[in-house]
Amino acid sequence: SNEEERLWGIVNANPADFNSWTQLIQETEKLVPFVSSFLFQDDIVKFRQCYDTFLAEFPLCYGYWKKYADHENRLATPEKTIEVYERAVKAVTHSVDIWVHYCSFVSAAKPEDPEALRRLFERGLSHVGTDYLAHQLWDKYIDFEYSHSNWVGITQLYTRILQIALQALDRYFSHFKELANNRPIAELKGPEDSAEADNTVPEQIDKAGADETAEAPKDPEVERFIRRREELYKSTKEWDAKIREYETAIRRPYFHVKPLDDLQLLNWHRYLDFLEKEGDFDKIVKAYERCVIACANYPEYWIRYIHTMEAKSRSEIADDALDRALHIFVKRRPEIHIYAARFKERRGDAAGARKEYSVLSSEIAPGLLEVISKHANFEKRQGNIDGACAIYESALEVEKAKEESRVLSFLYIQYIRFLSEVRTSDAFLSDSILALALEKLPNSKVILEAAIHFETLSPEKDIPKLEAIIERAILSSGSDAALQSSDREEISSLFLEFLDSYGTVEDCKRAELRHRQAFLYSRSSDSKKRSSLDSAVSDRSKLVKTGSNAVAGYTNGQAQWSYQNWQQPQ
Repeated sequence: SNEEERLWGIVNANPADFNSWTQLIQETEKLVPFVSSFLFQDDIVKFRQCYDTFLAEFPLCYGYWKKYADHENRLATPEKTIEVYERAVKAVTHSVDIWVHYCSFVSAAKPEDPEALRRLFERGLSHVGTDYLAHQLWDKYIDFEYSHSNWVGITQLYTRILQIALQALDRYFSHFKELANNRPIAELKGPEDSAEADNTVPEQIDKAGADETAEAPKDPEVERFIRRREELYKSTKEWDAKIREYETAIRRPYFHVKPLDDLQLLNWHRYLDFLEKEGDFDKIVKAYERCVIACANYPEYWIRYIHTMEAKSRSEIADDALDRALHIFVKRRPEIHIYAARFKERRGDAAGARKEYSVLSSEIAPGLLEVISKHANFEKRQGNIDGACAIYESALEVEKAKEESRVLSFLYIQYIRFLSEVRTSDAFLSDSILALALEKLPNSKVILEAAIHFETLSPEKDIPKLEAIIERAILSSGSDAALQSSDREEISSLFLEFLDSYGTVEDCKRAELRHRQAFLYSRSSDSKKRSSLDSAVSDRSKLVKTGSNAVAGYTNGQAQWSYQNWQQPQ
């Protein structure tokens, strides 16, 4: 339809547009109830293409995997539906919900093969069985065993459950006691119970029975049977008391494109801090896997996961997490690619690091100053100074060609500083770049601040040259390209501070006169502003502070707007 074509155009242009995707799915699904595996094959192909492409972009949306599987169940065969579920549990392995849906489907579609369903339950539980909200899957498994009157199997499930801090732990213990009190004990006992019973000392049995409350069963054997599980339950409750605060604060354990609130984001960090301090590696990994579902769109959690696994010498887990972050979940975020470049460089993979910087520069964040700077510094560490300079020069050419660049002045400054570090014997080159910057941006406040700062670093101060630059800037009022009055006054004050440190008394006198004529005399007598000269003789640190801000502080100002420009919803 025309609407489908329109929506495909939108999502092809911006694959991260979640709302347009959901509209496209709704439009595509309109034909599904009326097609069969024999008719309208083109529509079936369109439907599958829509779901496949969407779920490649948003693989954690377990509800859409379920819808996809339901449609396939109507259109094709159980085997085709199972294929979808297998893809689903590979994409969102640590989702309780998708395992519940998968097991429910197999239970209904293949009742003749209970062992296959048991294996599927066990697969799911191996991944999500310890999730605080895993009771749905455990309930399904218990119901399945009830349907087959597998009393020993049910007992074994309860025994496993009572060792896991689940939200429904109390309910499970209550149900287990009901089971033990209402079924013959011989039906419930497994080999492990018989072995434990053989090792029980009679005095211990009598003492255990004497301690039971009035509600306890009369049969000593049943009493011992329950008591052994109660000990597991009590131990698990101790752990539950430690984690309940964190678990109950997780309001959205599933993935959604909408941002999480700050309290939930902080809670994940606090929870991970706690688990890392406790030191149980399996619990740490499970928690991280749950975290990067709910926080999939936040690079900081992926980076923390990778860093933690690397610190614990589990490089295979770190590599897998980095791969998922880079290529699926936060693939459009500069932060993760910058981290990946550093990560690969530390591993000695210079080619891999260089590739990440190339992707950043060409696809993810072209023109982002942090990327340019880090890329150049990487090449410097590799001994490729010419290549590093070429990165800056190429970026400068791109920015100069723009009608209006928000980063050109900062880029000039960063390049000049870089040259002063790597070309220490060639001061002329740095001066040339500064001259080009002043020619291109004669009324840039940050360039003028940087000019003063770099002159403070020069062994031989060329005060006449700098004074000519500053004089032109502060006296160029009236032009559209001129500095604002407040900026001109600040530059003039900064130059006065510079002269107070490095100039002669005549230099200071000349600059002070110019400053008064330009700013002080133009004010009304009742102005509430501070005197310019008082401002000029403020802290001597102002010169260093302002100059440093012009040179190095760009990462704060520019990175804020730059990252916002490239932060797209995932």
